[in-house]
Amino acid sequence: MICLWLWRAVPTGRRLAWAPGLFLACIVMVSTTGRSDAENLPPVKIVAFGTSLTARGGWQGGLEAKLAACLQRPVRVDSVAKSGETSAWALTQLDRVIAKEPDIILIELYANDATVHRFVSLAQSRRNIGEILDQLHRRLPRARIILMAMNPFSGLRGLIRPFVGSYISAHQAEARKRGLEFVDHRPGWERLNPDELAAAIPDGAHPRPEAAASIIVPDLVAHIAGRDCGE
Repeated sequence: MICLWLWRAVPTGRRLAWAPGLFLACIVMVSTTGRSDAENLPPVKIVAFGTSLTARGGWQGGLEAKLAACLQRPVRVDSVAKSGETSAWALTQLDRVIAKEPDIILIELYANDATVHRFVSLAQSRRNIGEILDQLHRRLPRARIILMAMNPFSGLRGLIRPFVGSYISAHQAEARKRGLEFVDHRPGWERLNPDELAAAIPDGAHPRPEAAASIIVPDLVAHIAGRDCGE
């Protein structure tokens, strides 16, 4: 509307001469207005809820930046996560998650349930994640709840998790039963050759932050945004 008003305000005989300048001015105004509108939008609030794969993950900052660029609005990622903990611990942390009033909740809570020395049976893990999902959905009905399968385990870290795939499948089934979302990051890790994988996850469990971000961030941005935003 402003551009049209400016065009009409120019004397008819001078419009041709002024056209390039008016066109450039309109582009600047439209660009500035769009950027200002995006900056004034409230941030998309995300809570990453999980184990050391989140607490030590290092991928959250990349998700904030890439998703904000894709959505053209601010994004804030907070974490409720603790190394070594299980889904039983997560049940005691729901108030912390809910207090942050997230728009999106990212969940990975199977990894330590699957360790043989934690004594969290597959059935108990399934009940726990089901209760977590039910409470979150009931208390945050508008939030998107996204369960995730993370990276592979190897060496001793893998040996103490002989049935981790079954725990992932159980959590995925509980999400599907409720019509919730699931993002599987494992295919990204499977594309690495053995040497690359060993370098990316040197302790057999916790990826280097840059390696985690290179796989997790593009997956989540595409899933959350519903499109591939590119680099």
